[in-house]
Amino acid sequence: LRLLCNLFDGMVAIEGGKQSPTGAFWNEAPDRLADILILAGMGLGAGNTVLGWAAAAFAVLTAYIRELGTSAGAAPDFSGPMAKPQRMATATIAAVAGIPIGILGLGLNALEIGLWVIVAGSAVTALRRSWRLVSSLNGKRPGG
Repeated sequence: LRLLCNLFDGMVAIEGGKQSPTGAFWNEAPDRLADILILAGMGLGAGNTVLGWAAAAFAVLTAYIRELGTSAGAAPDFSGPMAKPQRMATATIAAVAGIPIGILGLGLNALEIGLWVIVAGSAVTALRRSWRLVSSLNGKRPGG
């Protein structure tokens, strides 16, 4: 439900012409706080706090690169493979998968596996966005 609300709030504001001067702040700041709390919490639950904090750092980094590009005049880059919707879907799948895995005693740590997927995917996303941003900015001509 949180994932759907996150996707719809910005679309409704933009498509409905309801943006406010502070809309970007209220869209981004709570999302970054949620990323940190959810992913660090997953790390705590998985028994691997370092991995949780790494996932949180990469999540914030991907958003930072997008916003850095926007402030430099590039188009916003929401590309993945591990953008916000994919991170939250992965976290949800890991949490839900942990229930039967725990009940059946399979010896797998679904939260830790999910965090590894998020870290790897977010690292690729950060590199990809960085490459696209630098390429976009290098393609610009001075004064234009």
